[in-house]
Amino acid sequence: MTNKIDPYNYMKGFGNHFTSEALKDALPKGQNTPQKCPYGLYAEQLSGTAFTVDRKNNQRSWLYRIRPSVCHQPFTKLVPKFHHITNKFGIDDVHHIPNQIRWSPFKLLPENNKKTSVETNFVHGLHTLAGAGDPTTKNGLAIHIYIANVNMDNTAFYNSDGDFLIVPQYGRLDITTEFGCLMVVPNEIVVIPRGIRYSINFPDGSSRGYVLEVFGNHFELPDLGPIGANGLANPRDFLTPVASFETKECDFTIINKYAGQLFVTQQDHSPFDVVAWYGNYVPYKYDLGKFNTINSVSFDHVDPSIFTVLTSKSAFPGTAIADFVIFPPRWAVQEHTFRPPYFHRNCMSEFMGLISGVYEAKAEGFLPGGASLHSHMTPHGPDSVTFKKASNEELKPVRVADGTMSFMFESSLMLGVTEWGMSNQVHIQHDYWEAWKDLKSHFDATKEV
Repeated sequence: MTNKIDPYNYMKGFGNHFTSEALKDALPKGQNTPQKCPYGLYAEQLSGTAFTVDRKNNQRSWLYRIRPSVCHQPFTKLVPKFHHITNKFGIDDVHHIPNQIRWSPFKLLPENNKKTSVETNFVHGLHTLAGAGDPTTKNGLAIHIYIANVNMDNTAFYNSDGDFLIVPQYGRLDITTEFGCLMVVPNEIVVIPRGIRYSINFPDGSSRGYVLEVFGNHFELPDLGPIGANGLANPRDFLTPVASFETKECDFTIINKYAGQLFVTQQDHSPFDVVAWYGNYVPYKYDLGKFNTINSVSFDHVDPSIFTVLTSKSAFPGTAIADFVIFPPRWAVQEHTFRPPYFHRNCMSEFMGLISGVYEAKAEGFLPGGASLHSHMTPHGPDSVTFKKASNEELKPVRVADGTMSFMFESSLMLGVTEWGMSNQVHIQHDYWEAWKDLKSHFDATKEV
C-alpha cells in the first residue's frame, strides 16, 4: 500500500525544526529579519501557537517569500448557496441523535469531462457532516466529507478555524502548499495546520474522502506510557515537503474559512512564492501502512486507543477533543477470546470510516466511502452474523483485516449531525438497527459453565 508514484521530495520526522531552501543561501544567516533579505525576499512569520506558549509546545515557521501574504484585495463573503460548510453546532443547529447512524458511500461526482458533470473543486466539494463546539472559542471539532472532480486552478484555500486532517478514500491528492508539494494517496493522510495556504489537484479525476477539523490544540503523537519508546506511529515516518516556489503572476483567488464561513479575495500573483523557510509549524503526511500495531498476545482485547495515530488533547488529561484511530491489517492470536470488537457503550463519540476492504465487526452494509456514527453512550458492536461466526470459530492465529483499512475519529464531545448529513442528498441506512435484531438470548440457568 506504499505510495510508489510520488514525484516529490520530503524531510522526515514529526515535530522537527526543519530548514529548507529552494535557492542556495535564501535563508538569512544568524537572524530572522535582516534589513534586506537574500534575493530581495520578504520575511514573514507564521505562528501556530501564542508567542508565550512553553518552548516544547511552541510552533512557528519563518517564510521568505517574493511578496508578503498581505498583498491582496479585501475579503468578501461567499454566500452559503455556493458551499456546504458549517461550524454552527448549537442545540438548534444540528441533530443530536442517540440512534446508531450509518451512511452508504457518499456519491462520487461524474468525471469533469462528461457533459452531465458539475465542476466542483476541493473547497466547494466540502460538506460538513457532524461536529461540536465553536471555532471562535477554539474548542471543538467538525467532520467533513469532500467530493470533488476539478483542480483548484489559480485558487488557494486556508482555514483560520482549525487544522485539517484529510483522509483520501478515492483518488490521489496533488497538494501545493506554501511550504512545498505533497502527493497523497488513499491509505495515507495529510495534516494541514490552520493558516497555511494550499491548493489541491486531482490527478485521477473524481475524488472522495474524509476530513477531521480540530479547532483547538494541534495534532500530536499520543503518549506511549508502558509501551515504551517505540511503536504505533513512529516519528521518522512523517514526511514534510521541501521548499518549492512559483513566480506566476495572474489573477489568483484566495478562499478563507473564518468562523465557519467562507470569504474570498483576489490577488495578482501566486501565494506559493516561498523560496525558503524554517520552523516546526508545517504540513505533513503519513503512510498508514507504516503503523506499528500493538495487540494482545494472551487473552481479551486491548482498548482501541492502542490504535491511535494522532491526538488533539483537551484541557483534561487523558481526554481528547479528537483522536485519529486506525484498524490496520494484523494478527489475532488471543486465546479463549471473542476476537471482533466487543459490544460497547462509550462516553466518547465514535465516527467510523472505511478506506478499503471489509471491516471485521460488520459483515455487510459498512462500505468503503461510507461512514457510521455512534455518539455518547449509544450501544454498538458486531452484527449478528459476525457474532455467530466469531463465537464458534476455531481460535488459531489468523490474519485480520488484510486488504482493509478502517479508521475512527473519536471525540469526548457529543457530535451533532448537520442538515446535509440527514438530507436526501446522502443515503442514511434507516435499517441499520436491524444488524443486531437477530441477536437472541442463549441464557440457560441449568447449563454448567
